[in-house]
Amino acid sequence: MARLDCDWHGENARAFAAMRHPALSFRPASVLGVEHIMELLQLGRQRPPHEKWWLVFMGQHPQALAGTWGKLGPLLRKLGIHVLYYAFDEASRTMDCFLELAPHLDVLIHDEAPLTPEAHARLRRECREIHRSWVANIVPFSVPFVEEPERAIVFLGSKLGLTPHRQRQIAFLQAKFKNCFYAFHDHSVAVADRGRLNRYKVSLCPEGRKFATRAMSETHTDRPFWSGCLGMSPVSEDSAAGGRLEELHREGLILRYPHGDLSVLAERCEQALELGIAERRRIYSHFNREETVGTVVANLIAESLRTP
Repeated sequence: MARLDCDWHGENARAFAAMRHPALSFRPASVLGVEHIMELLQLGRQRPPHEKWWLVFMGQHPQALAGTWGKLGPLLRKLGIHVLYYAFDEASRTMDCFLELAPHLDVLIHDEAPLTPEAHARLRRECREIHRSWVANIVPFSVPFVEEPERAIVFLGSKLGLTPHRQRQIAFLQAKFKNCFYAFHDHSVAVADRGRLNRYKVSLCPEGRKFATRAMSETHTDRPFWSGCLGMSPVSEDSAAGGRLEELHREGLILRYPHGDLSVLAERCEQALELGIAERRRIYSHFNREETVGTVVANLIAESLRTP
């Protein structure tokens, strides 16, 4: 699990380093550890005046600097270094240093709604704060679209492992689709291997009801998003409260089935297997253009820089 988490964060960093935006020109990115913060401050004193520097955090990584934000935040602002935080989870409730960090943020992207009142009150009025759930940590269009993939379904598991609910789904789908069905039982495919899945036509993302936090029960995981970026047709279990996946379902960009309903699950998988090239290319184009972490961050940086 630790290796998979490191791979996932590493792929986010790769996506940030490859950001593009029509209104901006990006210099090469650097990946910093806690031990490099003093070096960053020293480099910041030499920052060319025409360049805008951004320090981007994700997950709960700001906690590594807990106890320093009261001094570090003002130093970064003095040097003209902006701070963007993509939380991905309920950071205002689960990350101890959030209240210490909040006054120094220029952009906050979070997967919880609402933030705790105390956390929200700590944000500066100028901070751009948006509620945005999971997206794909993929460099847009880095994986080619396959026009004629194998007519097969890939079941993308998670660390929940082989629960009775999941075993029931896998047994049912294996019996129905036989050699056209492949399953990752205990966890999803490794980040480095995702790009190879574009040879299959359908991804099945069977989660949505077992998450402990309200935010994740509403927004699912990133699997439907990066599956779409690969050119696969995502099939997804309905999450407890709908959220963005319901919007994507209405737009025909994913196919959803009710929790535990095997007959509808089979219908959705068959429907996804029958999608034509034009429909699948529309899915591929949308997810690569709109649903990647670099695109979300680049757009918000551009908006922030346009705002006086």
